[in-house]
Order: sequence, then structure tokens, then C-alpha cells
Amino acid sequence: MVSRSHKSLVFLSVFLAVWAWNVSAAVVKGETGVGELSPSQIEEQLQDCSLVQALNQHKVASSPATASWTSQVFAFLFPGSPAVNALLATLYISGPPNFLLALCPPNIDPSSLSVMVAFAVGGLLGDTLFHLLPEIFLGEDEHDKVKFVMVEPNKNLLLGVAIMLGFVTFVAMDKGLRIATGGEGGHDHSHSHSHEKIESTAKASGLEVKDSKDSLRARKSASGITPPLTPKPEAEKEISSSVKLAGYLNLIADFTHNITDGLAMSSSFYASPTIGATTTVAVFFHEIPHEVGDFALLIQSGFSKKQAMGAQFITALGALLGTCIGIAVQEYGGNSASAEVSGLGLFGTSLQWGDMLLPFTAGTFLYVGTVAVIPELLETGPDKAKELKSTLTQFAAMFAGAGIMLAISWS
Repeated sequence: MVSRSHKSLVFLSVFLAVWAWNVSAAVVKGETGVGELSPSQIEEQLQDCSLVQALNQHKVASSPATASWTSQVFAFLFPGSPAVNALLATLYISGPPNFLLALCPPNIDPSSLSVMVAFAVGGLLGDTLFHLLPEIFLGEDEHDKVKFVMVEPNKNLLLGVAIMLGFVTFVAMDKGLRIATGGEGGHDHSHSHSHEKIESTAKASGLEVKDSKDSLRARKSASGITPPLTPKPEAEKEISSSVKLAGYLNLIADFTHNITDGLAMSSSFYASPTIGATTTVAVFFHEIPHEVGDFALLIQSGFSKKQAMGAQFITALGALLGTCIGIAVQEYGGNSASAEVSGLGLFGTSLQWGDMLLPFTAGTFLYVGTVAVIPELLETGPDKAKELKSTLTQFAAMFAGAGIMLAISWS
């Protein structure tokens, strides 16, 4: 016969077993607050799993971290916090291209920049496809541990919406500029339409001078009287009002474009130091032909060299403004990688407002690297041999720019 003490022990054991089963079931069902954890907190707890720790050890053993020369250079150029690094990057992409304008002759032909523009296209598309888009959807790899990506309903859709918004924003800006200038072309690098219009205006003015001389000779021969000689000013190239308007509107578009460059700097550095550094390199490659092309347009619009340089410096302040806006959004809007952020974010996902900046800038990069620049590279002339040689050079420059971005990412 079972004693009373044994009955109590059996009852207590059954009670503890039932309680343990209920606790484990609650954990499985997420009733212990798992749904309230942020993705970064879940990632941190996953690292405590024995299987994950074994995978981390295998990853470190199979691919030990080595400091490449690019990482050393980036660490030297960007030694601070994400905000400080973003401001430094803005200084790097705005300062040297503007100082380079002092070395440019006022009569530079923007069409001569086609090889440099092709190189910039490769850099922008390489940064977007090799760095920004993988970072947006999958995050950045870490050399000392494995990472898991949780698939959330509608998260990827919102990221795609942000990319499309960035693309459409530049479509609207370019379209508005074309409407304002009467369809003379948007915000591009070659500005060939403006250049051709100035030349046609100059030819027209020269024709008028020639006609006036012919009529003068006719009157002289008819009357037999030689009119008094009056000093005639040298024929100057007239600049139409539409070309002048295009120059001023181009400054507005350039200022807006630089704001998006600043947003790219801030969002990329808050994503990761590597993404920030590679984005800085890509934007720097793009800014050189961009600034020189805009400088040439301003000269054609009637600006002096000093005035054109001053105007370009003012537009460069747009990058600083965009960087400050991006830093404010990241600091106060938060991002999903922040440990302080918990619970649901935008539209029931883990995304925060700060997470939307990087896909937005990726959309602007896609527009600049394709719609805004590729049509210039597609233009051809009647000389087939010359155009074939130019095309091969442009493709080589484009692959060189993309190859640099791939090499940085690979290392």
C-alpha cells in the first residue's frame, strides 16, 4: 500500500511535469513575449544557440578575417560614428570636384566627358547592384558570425515601394525641368541641346551681319556715295533667354540632386561602414563629370568662370543639407537594427522610417545611372569607325567602374 508521503511526491511530480509542459507550449506559441522582440534582439538570442555558435566557429576557421588595403584606407578616411563619417563623406564628394573646376578651361566641350560619364555609370550601377540592393533586402555579411534573415509579410514590398519612389522622384524632377525649358532637355551631363542652340544662335547672328554688309554695298553702288565708316563691334555670340533659363533651372536641379547624394551618404553609413565607403566612392566618380558638365553649361548660359564656380559651390551645399536631413531621420526616426526599437514598425513590419532612406537613394541611383545618362552614351554620329572606337572605349570605362565596385565588395 502506497504511503501518504509517496502519494504527495507523485502528485507533486505530475504537477511539475504539467507546469513544464505548459511553459514549453507557451514558448512555442510565442506567449512569453517573443513577438515583442526586435529583429536585432532575436538575432542576439539566436547567437546563444549551440548550433549557431558551432557555425560561427566554422566560419571563422574557414575564412579568417584579413584586413585588406581597401578596408585600411576606409578605416583611415572614416574613423568616427555614422553621423561623423557621413559628414566627412559629404566633404570628400563636394570639395575636390569643385576645386577641380579651377583647372577647367571656360570653353570645355561637355561632349568630351563621355568616357568619364561611362566610368561613372559603371560605378553607380555597380554600387547599386553589388552593395545597396543586397544590403537593403539581406543585410551585410559579418566575418565572425552567421546571420539569419527573417521573411516578414510586406517588408520586401515596402522596400520596393521606397526604391520606386526614389526613381519616380527623379523622373518628376527631370520632367519638370524639361517643361520649364520648353523641351530643350533635362538635367544631363553633356547638355548637348544647349550647346547646339548657342551655336545655331551664333550662326544666325553671323548671317544677319553678312546680310547687312551686302545691303550696305548695294546702297553704296546705287547712290554712288560712300557712307561714313563707323566702327563696328566684333560679332558676339548671342545667348537666348531659353538657354539662360536652362542654366538657372539646372542649378536648382543640381541642388536637388546633391540633396539626394547627401541622403545616400547618411543612410549608407548608418547601414554599415562598408556600404557607406563604397557609396562614397561611387558618388565621387559620378560627381566629377557631373560638376564639369554643369560648369560648362553655366559658361554657355553667360556665367563667367568665377560666377560658375561660385554657383557650383552653392549647389554643393545641397549635399550637406541632405546629409543633415538623413542624419536627423536616422537618429530620431530609428531603424530596425537599433537595439532600442521594439515592437512593430511601419504598416505592421519591423521597418522604421530610417530604413526607407537607403532604398530611396538606390532608386535615385538607378535613375541617374540609366535614364539620365545612358541616352547620352547611345547617341552616335555619321562616322561609323569613329563611333565604334568611341563605343568600345565607353564600354571599357563602364566595366572599369563596375569592376572597381565589385573588387571592393569582394574583398
